[in-house]
Amino acid sequence: MYRLTQIFPQKALGSFVVFLCASYLGIGGSATAQTSTDQLSGKLVITGASTLAPLISEIGKRFESLHPKVRVDVQTGGSSRGVADARQGLADIGMVSRAMKDEEKDLYAYPVARDGVGIILHKDNPVQALTDDQVVAIYMGKITNWKDVGGNDVPITVVNKAEGRSTLEVFLHYFKLKNTDVKAHVVIGDNEQGVKTVAGNRNAIGYVSIGTAEYDESQGVPIKLLPTGGVAASTETVRNSTFPMSRPLHIVTRTSPVELAKTFIDYAQSRAVHDIIKQQYFVPLVD
Repeated sequence: MYRLTQIFPQKALGSFVVFLCASYLGIGGSATAQTSTDQLSGKLVITGASTLAPLISEIGKRFESLHPKVRVDVQTGGSSRGVADARQGLADIGMVSRAMKDEEKDLYAYPVARDGVGIILHKDNPVQALTDDQVVAIYMGKITNWKDVGGNDVPITVVNKAEGRSTLEVFLHYFKLKNTDVKAHVVIGDNEQGVKTVAGNRNAIGYVSIGTAEYDESQGVPIKLLPTGGVAASTETVRNSTFPMSRPLHIVTRTSPVELAKTFIDYAQSRAVHDIIKQQYFVPLVD
């Protein structure tokens, strides 16, 4: 074996050793990112929209499998909580299942998928469609019996979302209602509560994430989605932009993300999670 001094002049040897060390450590090269990625560690607290929580939880599990020293803690509470927690530093990342508002421009927002909001009834309810005017009349308490819209002679149970839920905001915006206009019999929080309420009451009407509703329908939950504006409520119509009551799903931060938060957000926006997005019945931003 040749000694290094046989190959390199003595003066050049020091520079060569420095080069080797720098290459090994990844200084000035692409290995830097790989080294730091492999060494990712810490905990991410993510709070907010219940619509987004199942999706972000699944993305978080896969992210943890890629980075064993990382833990991702996902908590619900509504989009308003996601915004407030991100602003106050109570969460590393907030979840917001709607378009961002003008007064939220202080936050850094990153879209991860799209979803729609759909009207749901119990599967056994004979009503197959409602006009927008009929939905408005039902929620304002002007139509109170299903027989008035082609159903059975039974009272309608109106299920509404609680304040701070972005699904409520999307619903009110589309139907040009104020929450004070709504005459609700039941007020619920997250989407699963809405699904369970309608599934347990044949006379109820509610609205939830289309992604949530399609997933629960596929699992045998006795609900059905109604068309809105004459367009079928489905992941496919959200994907082709024909469904009128749709929304972007965002994750947000207080400051420009770095290190662990940035790596997670980049991953959540990548094609590597498109299969998870589709499995959760949401629509990837780019196919």
